[in-house]
Amino acid sequence: MRATYRDRIRHAVLESRITTPERAASLFRNAMTVGMSGFTKAGDCKALPDALARRALEDGLKLNIMTGASLGNESDGMMALAGLVERRSPFQADPRLRQEINAGRVMFTDQHLSETVEQLRAGNLPPVDIAIVEAIAIREDGSIVPSTSVGNTASFVQQARQIIVELNLAMPLALEGLHDIYIPGDRPSREPIPLTTVSQRIGTSAIKVDPDRIAAIVLTDSVDSPSNNLPPDEQTQAIAGHVVEFLSGEVAAGRMTPALMPLQAGIGTIANAVLHGLVESSFNGMTMYSEVLQDSTFELLDSGQLTFASASSITLSEATYRKFLDNVDRYRSRLVLRPQEISNHPEIVRRLGIIAINTALELDIYGNVNSTHVNGTHMMNGIGGSGDFARNAHLSIFVTKSTAKNGAISSIVPMVTHVDHTEHDVDIVATEWGLADLRGLAPRERAARIIDRCVHPDYRDMLWDYYRRACAAGGHTPHLLSEAFAWHQRFSNSGSMQERVVQTA
Repeated sequence: MRATYRDRIRHAVLESRITTPERAASLFRNAMTVGMSGFTKAGDCKALPDALARRALEDGLKLNIMTGASLGNESDGMMALAGLVERRSPFQADPRLRQEINAGRVMFTDQHLSETVEQLRAGNLPPVDIAIVEAIAIREDGSIVPSTSVGNTASFVQQARQIIVELNLAMPLALEGLHDIYIPGDRPSREPIPLTTVSQRIGTSAIKVDPDRIAAIVLTDSVDSPSNNLPPDEQTQAIAGHVVEFLSGEVAAGRMTPALMPLQAGIGTIANAVLHGLVESSFNGMTMYSEVLQDSTFELLDSGQLTFASASSITLSEATYRKFLDNVDRYRSRLVLRPQEISNHPEIVRRLGIIAINTALELDIYGNVNSTHVNGTHMMNGIGGSGDFARNAHLSIFVTKSTAKNGAISSIVPMVTHVDHTEHDVDIVATEWGLADLRGLAPRERAARIIDRCVHPDYRDMLWDYYRRACAAGGHTPHLLSEAFAWHQRFSNSGSMQERVVQTA
């Protein structure tokens, strides 16, 4: 039976602060910086975004909005179209907000997800005026128990002058105890983060807060938005097969055991499909240290191959989400949710020896990766946590389908139009056609291997031609600057990167 709000508000005074979303929205003033809970559609605020958007339409309210990552329930797009959002950081995934960003009407700061609260603590960003936090309970001492994500919430709460709690009655109280809230000390005398194993808990199970700073409590009764990941298809299954074969080779060479190293996978269909492919593998005793737990995580937990998973949020399809909420007690001993600055912290990623699997929007023949900008100009979602993991991982793997737009775009080009991850941070590249192990190779060797093993056949001869002519011109990393972006220009002019459009039956 679902617990009532009286089972969830355990501080005697705070029950009197229950109010409506509209009254809570009246606390906001123009140009405030607002920290909202939520990370990849999980644990996000459900009521205040709508109330604030309606207020913006009435009186022109504008806010600087910070989150953990993307919000669910179409909140980002709704707030953007209402004119509420003056600035937004550090990550988003809403098509309507994306449109406003690319039109220059919303100033978007794209940040590594481990970095936002470090910048806040250092005073490099405006301090948080109000934090809006989804919770499942408020304890006797006023501490807040988050729901399905932690994200940046703990640090927003620590800094905010006022806190609004959205108490979500749809979330089971069985989630309590799932969280491990640890905030690093101040620099330059900060102690090392004392996390040495994936399953270790180093903090508290709730966010400590002075209850006097809780200005309002709003009751909600809404589940998280489901993920929009597509099921594995023939191409993503092929990519997964190449990665599994590569990791099997690492085990055979004695560089890893069948438990591998702790796994990380970025949000999205392709990275999720790669982890799904591990279900059919012989690996066992695996662990995960990631930013998001997706459907594939629970498939691996159910198969028994994954023993423990640590992240900052849980983002699932509707069916898997319902199974998780109905069986929290069964999973809880094998899961932990941490602040994203801990789940993504370079110190921990390097210490644990993570195998990082992230998705490229495009990559070039030398292994430079663009994760964020279409044609180098138009923002998609943001860098997210991929940079936190790629630069510090034991193995940095980037995956992508070899083409997009029904073959009109090659995902591997002579030169990427925007660089999020340089060739120095990329160890492995995989498409449905094959896998290129780039470790220890010089640029010319990297290019030859990527072209040979990963490029779609429709574009392979074109890239070989470019590469050979570039090499003839000389250079450690050979390029023909007059042609480096010709493929992108050709797509803009004709709708295809092909030198001639291939006719298919």
